[in-house]
Amino acid sequence: MRLCGIGASVLGMAALLALLSGFAYLSWLLPGLPELDAIEKNRNARPSTVLAANGTLLTEFRQTHQQQVTLQQVSPSVVQALVATEDQRFYEHKGVDPRRTALALLYTLAGRDQGGSTITQQLARNLFPEQIGRERSVHRKVREMLTALKIERSYGKHEILEIYLNTVPFLYNVYGIEMAARTYFDKPAAELSVAESATLVGMLKGTKYYNPVKNPERALKRRNVVLGQMRRQGWLTQQEFQIYSAQPLGAGLHRAPVIVGPAPHFTAHVRKWLSDWAARNGRDLYADGLVVHTTLDLPLQAVAERAVERQAQALQRIADVEWGSRHLRTALHTDFYAQLHGQVTPFSHLWKSRPELVEAFIRESADYKKYAAGGAGPGMAFKQLKTDRKFMQELLAHKSRLEAGFLAMDPGSGEVKAWVGSRDFDIDQFDHVAQAVRQPGSTFKPFVYGAALEQGIDPAHTFPGGLVEITLADGRLWRPSDMDIADRPMSLREGLVYSKNTITAQVMQEVGVAPVVELAQAMGVRQSRLDPVISIGLGTSPVTLLEMVSSYATIARAGEYRAPLAVKRILDRGGRIVAEFGEQSGERVLSEETSTELIDMLRGAVDQGTGRMLRQRFGIAADVAGKTGTTQNNTDGWFILMHPGLVAGAWIGFNDQRITMRSSYWGQGGHNAILVVGDFFRDALRQKRIDIAEQFPRPEREIVMADSNPVDEAPSVEQAKENEEAASADADDSADTQSGEAPRRTEETMQPQAAGMAQEHGIIVRRKAGRILIGDAPGMQSMENEK
Repeated sequence: MRLCGIGASVLGMAALLALLSGFAYLSWLLPGLPELDAIEKNRNARPSTVLAANGTLLTEFRQTHQQQVTLQQVSPSVVQALVATEDQRFYEHKGVDPRRTALALLYTLAGRDQGGSTITQQLARNLFPEQIGRERSVHRKVREMLTALKIERSYGKHEILEIYLNTVPFLYNVYGIEMAARTYFDKPAAELSVAESATLVGMLKGTKYYNPVKNPERALKRRNVVLGQMRRQGWLTQQEFQIYSAQPLGAGLHRAPVIVGPAPHFTAHVRKWLSDWAARNGRDLYADGLVVHTTLDLPLQAVAERAVERQAQALQRIADVEWGSRHLRTALHTDFYAQLHGQVTPFSHLWKSRPELVEAFIRESADYKKYAAGGAGPGMAFKQLKTDRKFMQELLAHKSRLEAGFLAMDPGSGEVKAWVGSRDFDIDQFDHVAQAVRQPGSTFKPFVYGAALEQGIDPAHTFPGGLVEITLADGRLWRPSDMDIADRPMSLREGLVYSKNTITAQVMQEVGVAPVVELAQAMGVRQSRLDPVISIGLGTSPVTLLEMVSSYATIARAGEYRAPLAVKRILDRGGRIVAEFGEQSGERVLSEETSTELIDMLRGAVDQGTGRMLRQRFGIAADVAGKTGTTQNNTDGWFILMHPGLVAGAWIGFNDQRITMRSSYWGQGGHNAILVVGDFFRDALRQKRIDIAEQFPRPEREIVMADSNPVDEAPSVEQAKENEEAASADADDSADTQSGEAPRRTEETMQPQAAGMAQEHGIIVRRKAGRILIGDAPGMQSMENEK
């Protein structure tokens, strides 16, 4: 008896210890279980919608290909197949099936894998993979079971099936039965046949292994197993089973077409910005149903896209023809290239004359790396690809495709109005507005001259002409050059108007590198790292088009910087304002006097200097100012134009910087990028999206220049307006007529035309003692400046 008592005590103690251990284990496990509010969030998930400034839908932000449906919108055979195969006692248990769990344990001990998870447990695992875990362990299984019990206490069987069928994954980033039905059978879930339902349910054992597209034989076998389960559960007769199991699989891959809405590069930029904002503010961009109001002006966006398409196509033909023959043929009319385009093989001369470049392209390709790593070896991989005609055609066509970027902003508010990141988003998703970092060439020079003006250097201050040699810190000599060296002293103003590198280098030496870099950063170059070297004044440090247009907007805004604004306000799904961004105060980075003077210099660059093609070709009479830019070997072409109501810029070039425009003429920003901006501004003015009467302020000053220099007469305002009307009347949608006739001289050979520029803008002009005095009204005071 005493031994029995001791035995009972031992058993009691063991039971107590086991109970306490169980409580301790649960106490450790329970706090880490997932909260079920995530289920409701998933059920109520709505994508965020992005709207243009006029309220037009631009896009929706969805994380996955998923569409919520009710159980009534799903074929009954789907539920029957699911329950028959995955959880036959689904309607009887409370989330965990003890019998199935015990059976699975016995199979596991016997070394045979047997799934023991109920539909509710699978749902828990699908919804909470991080909290429950992915490892094969007892802890994970217990967490899964406890979460399933919680789900069953909160939701009915009907709701659990609906949630499960809306969230279960089906490969290809497809979630839920509705999108699975559309992806594999091109029909809604409500129209699925019994055999099709069995196919999709059969995939759940292993979506990749039983993929009906890639592994049809396995999928067919698995489908018939599911049909057999449906027969055993009484949902199919023997005759129906035989009919359905004899049917072909009939599955295919019917991916929903990706509909690219307006301004896809812009909406991609907005998505990135919103993701950061949502993370900081506890919002879910893909589930909260946010309504995002952007600044994009759809009519201006359409104008921008047409301008890029027309002009980039014309420039592509020029590149194709010029590189398509041994002897370079350069014309000043784009229709010349249009006529010859069908008679040459694009870029054939470049490929023949640069075989080492073609070889480099092959060795850099993903296909080469794959074949070389796969056992073929470098030599065999290269030979195989070089003789693959289709591969070579696609590779060289991709490399020789001219690209473009375009951006337009409202300088007053900083709002982005138009954004074109490439010629065709389907072909090139890389954004040449915010992602491409390229040398800006002479478009960087306003930072140099702005720094000089800020330091008190007078616009009339002269610098020597001729060759320039500057000794660098390491003792080396830097000899900046122009295609046409200034053969006479030039004023600070003329140095910018005519984009003289030799003058700019002297200004850089006098101003210093640090002030120029600091001013560029303050005005808008706030992402790219600027190299603090003296050559930066000529635009050698890479930047983005977004940064450059933003910086010119600072000039147009009288020296106040405002960050580019893409989103004005965000609303929740109930229409309540969550955040507003429209009212942003400006940051003074440049004096108003300097901004006014810079605008006037850049007005001269358009009227007499490197940007004069704008008025000649497109007949633009509005008060505008701008700057061209060209980098070494014609790698990059830039043009940025300012108007009081709109600032716009374009970049032209090739993604691979080893490919350039062949001729120096068409390789200049004043002959390529200017076409895009001019086309855009002309049509925007024609549609009255820009106020032609709006003008920048003008400084009162004296301009000193030699009377002996030839002065070309700039058109009067009336003549410019006539030119614009003629251009509007003659314009059609072809790139050739839009581009028109090229100017007679390149940007390096332009001569000063200050008098004509002043007369064009209605400024009083008087000649006195070998100098030209310019002011806003008669009786102005002459300011004596030393030559």
